[in-house]
Amino acid sequence: MSTETLLERITAYANRPDPYPLYAELREHGVARQDDGSYLVGTYHEIAALLHDPRISSDVRHRTHPDLRDRPEGLPPSFIGVDDPEHDRLRRLAMRPFGPPHSPGRIDALHDDIVDVARELVDGLRGRDRIDLVDDFAYPLPVTVICRLLGVPKEDMPEIRGWTDTIIASLDRSPDDDPDGRLRAAAQARVAMAGYLGALAERRRERPADDMISALVHDDGPEGRLTEPELMTTLTLLTIAGHETTVNLITNGMLTLLRRPEALERLRRQPELMPSAVEELLRFEPPVQMLPQRTPLTDIEVGGVTIPQGAPLFLVLASGNRDPLRFEDADHFDPARRDNQHFGFGSGVHNCFGAPLARIETQVALTVLLHGLDAPRLVEDPPPYRHSPILRGPRHLLVAGDGEAGPGA
Repeated sequence: MSTETLLERITAYANRPDPYPLYAELREHGVARQDDGSYLVGTYHEIAALLHDPRISSDVRHRTHPDLRDRPEGLPPSFIGVDDPEHDRLRRLAMRPFGPPHSPGRIDALHDDIVDVARELVDGLRGRDRIDLVDDFAYPLPVTVICRLLGVPKEDMPEIRGWTDTIIASLDRSPDDDPDGRLRAAAQARVAMAGYLGALAERRRERPADDMISALVHDDGPEGRLTEPELMTTLTLLTIAGHETTVNLITNGMLTLLRRPEALERLRRQPELMPSAVEELLRFEPPVQMLPQRTPLTDIEVGGVTIPQGAPLFLVLASGNRDPLRFEDADHFDPARRDNQHFGFGSGVHNCFGAPLARIETQVALTVLLHGLDAPRLVEDPPPYRHSPILRGPRHLLVAGDGEAGPGA
């Protein structure tokens, strides 16, 4: 098949369970121009260089044909959708109550709470013949943690999930449905979610609490405060990004281990390997498969191919993570792998803001699951996947215990 259809094939839902042969095809060519004028890059060293290249913009407004239908009127783009210096200012303001240097202990202090939430969830699974690891564990753990961290009331979590699902659905590139309708629905969901979080922030101005929203609205650092629209957009981003990709990371992690009983048993025997195992999962089955919002500000040459100014540029991180020119035995899952400088959290100035929290949550989640579930087995393999080719992970992951047999039993 022509490499000019690679993006179409990668995003086709039929290939969601296993896009890796397509990534290998992409790596053979390094850079592949697509029928729609976009370009795919799938080799590790080229992706790494582009992620650190100031000529590559993350701002959708720099595209030759910007599609702003999913940008709600009156709300600015979040800091992941703009370039420096605007990006740097917004990110540093958001980081002040989240992590070092101003709040160095906030994430580490959550460890015991994360363990408690994970154990409570696993305790609720005991005695059941069949569980859905997504709905019963991988979703409620990180969404509970991020809502507690921000100060979102527990009773509002279902509404948060509804808005998030609608926004994430707009990332689907399926040609056989209604992309315009998805974008309109996502814009409405963003407005609703931002309005809700803005109202919550206003209440924290009058009655501050020990949460991140209160810290943001009362922060009088040298750069001043976020404007009200900036605050609404930033809180929306933190709420969604603070749990959505971690759901995939936990679910992809358990799926990988359930497919490899020897690795699962090794981690049970050697729990000290869990930090390196999570890094390997971020390389082997990353929750973010590609970055679709990059645009050259000038003509650039990548791998002998000239990518013109303004062309949509897709950096296929999951392909770079399996590049045999960078990683030895790249298609093998090794929980003790060293020298694992993966793209699981991106790289460069837009590297994942919440990486420290996601690492702790996933290490705790997998440890508690491995020791809390009795002889878990997959009911369905491959499981049904979510539609998004960007945030790739199972929509459901049914697991049987001793009371019910898995596939092939």
